[in-house]
Amino acid sequence: MAIPLADLTNMPHPQYVEVGEGVALAAYSWGDLDAPAVAVVHGFASSTRDTWVLTGWARMLEQEGYRVLGIDLRGHGASEKPHDASGYTVRNLASDIETVLDTFLIDELFYVGYSLGARVGWEVARDLGDRIPRAVLGGVPDGIPLEHLEIDQVRRYIADGTPVTDERTRSYIALTERVPGNDFEALLGLACGLRDSGLIDPDPASAPPQPVLFATGAEDAVLEGSRHLASAAPQSTFFEIPGRHHFNAPGSKDFRMAALEFLRG
Repeated sequence: MAIPLADLTNMPHPQYVEVGEGVALAAYSWGDLDAPAVAVVHGFASSTRDTWVLTGWARMLEQEGYRVLGIDLRGHGASEKPHDASGYTVRNLASDIETVLDTFLIDELFYVGYSLGARVGWEVARDLGDRIPRAVLGGVPDGIPLEHLEIDQVRRYIADGTPVTDERTRSYIALTERVPGNDFEALLGLACGLRDSGLIDPDPASAPPQPVLFATGAEDAVLEGSRHLASAAPQSTFFEIPGRHHFNAPGSKDFRMAALEFLRG
């Protein structure tokens, strides 16, 4: 008997963890609590449900015998959405994830991140070392985060609906509007916080030492940047996701299968 689509995409009730500055992060758990654990962390303007549940990742990992821990980044999903840009640094986002893992008393786990979640994962894998024996970093670009976003155009769009003329910025607007519950002001704060740091991130000079699978769409503008980062990681594997660009790569079965094979070791 076929399982109804609604049952395949149902979300467990979130559990909230207070992280830096008193921000409450939403976390979701699937599978046996004693099973090997995998943390999944989404990208900019997305959520656990959007990136990992609707695409079949959470279901696949649970069926393969993993405990799955999904985390909504601050400013996203069911997590709190502060507007102050100062709280949105990659360092804070990584610290948030590490606090959640400590709160759930998970000593060792795999990490799977996409886009912003992969940027954060680069930091988490480096910080936690042996606690993360393997990581999958999908669609991870190099350079200053969101440096091509036209902030002034976004502000005018939020204020009075002035049309956005920059093509890349329009793509991010469309992404933001696609996911229910997104808060434009919070995501603008995030974009400003990441850009204002002026830091090249991730930093190839401090690559995570453990085995890392880098996976990026063949039609993604960040493909070569991802390859550059992979070349800096001492135990990297690179997978080019066929026929996918940045915004539809998480839905690729090829990506899911490559990640699953990698996690099996």
